[in-house]
Amino acid sequence: MKNIITAVLAIIILGLSYMVYQTIETPIKFQQEKKKRYAKVIERLKDIRTAEFTYRTVHNKYTGDFDTLINFLKTDSIPVVKKIGSIPDSLLDSITTADAIKMGLIVRDTIYMHVADTILKGKSYDSLRYVPFTNKAEFKLDAGQIKVSGTWQDVFEAKDSKPFDPTQVLQVGSMTEVSTSGNWE
Repeated sequence: MKNIITAVLAIIILGLSYMVYQTIETPIKFQQEKKKRYAKVIERLKDIRTAEFTYRTVHNKYTGDFDTLINFLKTDSIPVVKKIGSIPDSLLDSITTADAIKMGLIVRDTIYMHVADTILKGKSYDSLRYVPFTNKAEFKLDAGQIKVSGTWQDVFEAKDSKPFDPTQVLQVGSMTEVSTSGNWE
């Protein structure tokens, strides 16, 4: 009888030890997984921000539609200003770039480059809309204008629609204030 009680107590002790271990280990694993996933989500939100900035350069506004944004990235061009010429070393300390342009030492020329060749090189534009580590869940993308001190300001917001941790939803931009920062920055 004594051996049976000892065996039962040993099993109970092992079970309780395992439960204590899991109680400690589960939050640690959750934080590790969260860190890994959120790094990828932040990278994607930064890519969306870069794409929105580039879109605004050409169209003077942000877009709240991924189809429009991705089509722009694949097919449109952006202006790039090239500087041709240089300031001779003998004049380097005595004139500004503006003076060099007036003197004809430097010429500026605007060329148009395909967007796909200039930003997000090597990344798939088609996946830009999807939250990493989800089954094709899309970021929520919105754009518009808000009135600040009597003037209208362009704004956009991209938000994780399927956050790993519902208490910490990652987003870049804002529809309520003029900001293009991410809430992780």
